[in-house]
Amino acid sequence: QVQLVESGGGLVQPGGSLRLSCAASGSGFSISVMGWYRQAPGKQRELVATAITLGSTNYADSVKGRFTISRDNAKNAVYLEMNRLKPEDTAVYYCNAGVRTGGTFSIHWGQGTQVTVSS
Repeated sequence: QVQLVESGGGLVQPGGSLRLSCAASGSGFSISVMGWYRQAPGKQRELVATAITLGSTNYADSVKGRFTISRDNAKNAVYLEMNRLKPEDTAVYYCNAGVRTGGTFSIHWGQGTQVTVSS
């Protein structure tokens, strides 16, 4: 059983920074891709950024140049450095991982962490 645990959310003023962390626990699995999604009130969940094991990254246009995703493959962890935060970045942020266990591929989600950008 793979579990994703996030941390690092909170309240920050516009222009501020936050760093989100997510680590996968369990055994007998490998991870091909990890990423972050977010869901604001009344809106659909949307992609923020993804990173594959070999290092390639992908960002939503709205966060390019402000957010940086990184991975620690040895720790099965993914991080999201968020700079120059805006009120419209307010959302619940979810960690996501594509996990291979034996011959099975599955998608796993964390429980979410609230990020609020407000003065």
